Amino acid sequence: MRVFLSAGEPSGDHHAAALVRALVARRPDVECVGLGGPCMAAAGCRLIADLTQLAVMWFLRVILSLYRFVDLARRAERSFLDARPDVCVLVDFPGFHWWLAWRAKRHGIPVVFYCPPQIWAWGSWRVGKMRRLVDHVLSALPFEHDWFLSQGIASTLVGHPFFDELRIAPRCGDGGVVPGGRPLVLLLPGSRSQEIEANLATILRAAALAAARVPAARFVVGALHERHAARVRDSIAALGPELAGVDVAVETGRTRSLMQEARCAIAVSGSVSLELLAARVPATIVYRIGGLAHVVQSWFRHARSITLVNLLAARDPIGPTRPAWRPPRRVEPADPEAIYPEYLAVQDPAAHLAAHVVEWIEDPAARRHTIARLDAVAEAVAGGGSAERAAAAVLALARRGAGERPAVVTSRRQPASTRRLADAA
Repeated sequence: MRVFLSAGEPSGDHHAAALVRALVARRPDVECVGLGGPCMAAAGCRLIADLTQLAVMWFLRVILSLYRFVDLARRAERSFLDARPDVCVLVDFPGFHWWLAWRAKRHGIPVVFYCPPQIWAWGSWRVGKMRRLVDHVLSALPFEHDWFLSQGIASTLVGHPFFDELRIAPRCGDGGVVPGGRPLVLLLPGSRSQEIEANLATILRAAALAAARVPAARFVVGALHERHAARVRDSIAALGPELAGVDVAVETGRTRSLMQEARCAIAVSGSVSLELLAARVPATIVYRIGGLAHVVQSWFRHARSITLVNLLAARDPIGPTRPAWRPPRRVEPADPEAIYPEYLAVQDPAAHLAAHVVEWIEDPAARRHTIARLDAVAEAVAGGGSAERAAAAVLALARRGAGERPAVVTSRRQPASTRRLADAA
């Protein structure tokens, strides 16, 4: 049996590697080949090329790299012709993967999307494309699974692969206080250069405002690697007087261990919220955008929150937002029902972020209430086993494509814990 896999970003490379290991554990004779990165290669997948080197966000960079994507798509198609796989598994990275799905379908190869594009949140007009090009979706989130089924797209709820990798135990006790009784606040400016550029100054200003009210607080910026750490240090130096007297340190590659020490956090919106959930860290979420982008997203976004944890806790997470004709003139208050107060903001929300941090430091009851709500959501969704469930579904579809008889993928049944999520949250 031959499985073709493709992952285009470092996180997808991690998830695909876990899937490769789960596939081999279930069926040792399976041959995994595809496009990916070093994690997939280390797991035993034979790579045609390293696609993770082309992980890009900025539109112009995508255009400048277009010829390289075309070349990789052609090489993948040549692999389809030379040794036809029984199934093609795509992991996130939808722009390029639409091309790849079209080529696989053209040759009659079943297509599975693991960590599918979030078209339920943005770009729901792509539902037709998903129906045409994808045979089965392996959904990470309960509401995502329900939405795909409602759109006539076959789905299996496998859980989020982040929870396979997150071996973060919930902390006991009050937590977040370093020796000397100094509360630690974790600052997470994102893993992409664009995110850091847009949000870091706001996060640092929020730290300064919080420190003015809680002088004992200590702040640590969690950087993905040394290049990002250098950029953070430059920003700290540039802010100069605004951060005078504020204890801000920069740590590289220690984000998950720092979560075990943090009393609370300020984070850029993204999958890091799932890590904070697993560690039960109260956090406030920020994402700065321009005025035009704010207006455009208000017309096209169909998720009621920008934070995955808030979506998981909501009873009705998917639905259109209120369209805007002009950018907001002030920072709107956070939804009081959200577990993680969030700010998709044009103006600087530093004062709002600082207020949440101060509350979690000075009001133990408020912090315990937030942690109790995180416990309820985590109990329902933060279990591991995504890769194993995904492997079972992929192999069942591959056997079907290869003409073998067996195992049918259960696409509509949800674990009882996820069915209880809304009531628990």
